[in-house]
Amino acid sequence: MILDFFRRLHGLVSDDGIRVYAPVSGKILPIEDVPDVVFSERIAGDGIAIKPEGDKLVAPFDGTIVQVFETNNAFAIRSEKNIEVLVHFGIDTVDLRGKGFKRLAESGQKVHKGDPIIGFNLKELESSAHSTVTPVVISNMGELEIDRLNKADGDAVAGETAVLTLFLKEQKEDASAADAAAPAPAEDEEAGK
Repeated sequence: MILDFFRRLHGLVSDDGIRVYAPVSGKILPIEDVPDVVFSERIAGDGIAIKPEGDKLVAPFDGTIVQVFETNNAFAIRSEKNIEVLVHFGIDTVDLRGKGFKRLAESGQKVHKGDPIIGFNLKELESSAHSTVTPVVISNMGELEIDRLNKADGDAVAGETAVLTLFLKEQKEDASAADAAAPAPAEDEEAGK
């Protein structure tokens, strides 16, 4: 219980945060370590990167696949809570034109956390790609009211380790404003007399 208290205190565990799980096993890296300015400068969104192990990319949560890129090196997925995550295997892997990748799911498909989306041959990609570091970013940050974003570090297991936890801003202010604008029932009855 004491450990749980300190985890909550430091924002590592939350009962109300929205979790994004590792889409691939491997070592978690800061997004700033990605050797591509589009990711390291958070142009594509904020998140983490993973130095991959294994042979597949999986769904980071329950949701719908928005797109599997034509070259099978990346996919975007949207959760039921409107969180969109882009998973991009490696850097400049689009230049490989699908070599080393195998599509296992399709755009528009509903998937569950841990379902395989793209298979890959790590050995082949390590020898042919500029980098295999895999960014995992929230690509629709501008559409969301994010209060804070916690990022994990250490090692990740695909479909099991929460690598990002989002905390959305409270919607109480909006609800209070709507309540204040609506007339109270008693006032309506008196106005009708």
